[in-house]
Amino acid sequence: MNDIISRDPCTGDIVWQGAVGDVDTEIAAARAAWSDWAARPLVVRIETLRRFANIVRGKGDEFATLIARETGKPMWEARAEVEMVIGKVEISIAAYSDRTAQKRLEGALGVRTALRHKPYGLLGVLGPFNLPAHIPNGHIVPALIAGNAVVFKPSEKAPATGAYLVQCYREAGVPEGAIRVLIGGPREGAALAVHQGLDGLFFTGSARTGMALHRQFAENPNRILALEMGGNNPIVAWDTTDVYSAAVTVVQSAFLTAGQRCTAARRLILRDGAHEQILDQVIKLAERLILGAPDDKPPPFLGPVIDNAAADALQEGFLDLVLKGGRALKHLERPEQDKPFLTPAIIDVTGIANRPDTEMFGPILQVIRVPDFDAALIEANNTRFGLSAALIGGSPQLYDRFWANIRAGVINWNRPTTGAPFTAPFGGVGFSGNHRPGAYYAADHCAYPVASSETEQARASIGIGLRDG
Repeated sequence: MNDIISRDPCTGDIVWQGAVGDVDTEIAAARAAWSDWAARPLVVRIETLRRFANIVRGKGDEFATLIARETGKPMWEARAEVEMVIGKVEISIAAYSDRTAQKRLEGALGVRTALRHKPYGLLGVLGPFNLPAHIPNGHIVPALIAGNAVVFKPSEKAPATGAYLVQCYREAGVPEGAIRVLIGGPREGAALAVHQGLDGLFFTGSARTGMALHRQFAENPNRILALEMGGNNPIVAWDTTDVYSAAVTVVQSAFLTAGQRCTAARRLILRDGAHEQILDQVIKLAERLILGAPDDKPPPFLGPVIDNAAADALQEGFLDLVLKGGRALKHLERPEQDKPFLTPAIIDVTGIANRPDTEMFGPILQVIRVPDFDAALIEANNTRFGLSAALIGGSPQLYDRFWANIRAGVINWNRPTTGAPFTAPFGGVGFSGNHRPGAYYAADHCAYPVASSETEQARASIGIGLRDG
């Protein structure tokens, strides 16, 4: 394979085509440029990234159109992603100052303690297709601010967005060597991950790939690894007084971005016998959601999944749940068999004894009925993952119980599972991450702390353990 070809999932038309890159070449170019970028004053690096934000702002419509064409997501959502790219700069500047601030403490006899931070060097970034600009940008911006060089491999399913993003960095004045784009598929991603020229790797993607990377890095403690993986996320609706708002929150959690978010709600947990009202409302809302192409009128709520292979796998997964004993409440339908449009699906899996603990990365919501809140907590935690969870309804006391007992890195109350603030850390536990949260805490794995004990003149003596002179 000599070229990577990106196609519009709505039409099959070619969006972009480019040659597969060479890992060694990109690593060498970045290593050669790193020291110059790191030596530039922090204020210069910050102002360069602020210019980047302004450049993206000026290209907003063009950038959003490219994202929408390459991923199939609605234009309103693509525009929101561009805004997230812009907003990340100021958040990263604040986070760098907060999380990696320089400190000096004066001590006795003129000795002072200094805390400063150094960049790691050359960092690799493996980006996903679902938020192909926002998520890698969330790694790259703090890495560049800290003084690292970056080799970025975008998803082979969204290379055009990745290449466009890198073009914007360079137009802002980031040296060409300090930010490199590696076009390629799984082979190039694997080669980048194991390359000894890297000082660290930031990955967003599936748990299976993340676990493989974790094993590869086990014998390389000198390199930092930050993993953002998926989730089998629960949303518990309990004692809801506003049924419509609760249903809207469930639908937003499950079907935003066609269910292709790592924080999307996969499992809706309800009290058995008191579930009909909210479930009926969720189904009615899901039936009203508009499925369509980015520029359709009226605007769609969700577009296609990323490609036909993904749609095929989701259909097979839904059928498997039915064959295991699940009861389809709203079927997963594919209006055009040669295109990856899928209607939102809802399936009651209460009767399945050993429910598969997998991340079905698409618009499929599983319903589980339980007898009481203790059982709801047990079911919510019945997963190897631990990314996001939400409680809809209930009292403050019930939410306190929920928060205290749920294993997840994002726990929300009366908010969607996808609602993670950018001014807070983002990450999960279990198979969802390796305790390297991103977002506001990304600064933590872009620079390492150095503690120094310093004085302008050496003063030393040995007061014990010496023979008489």
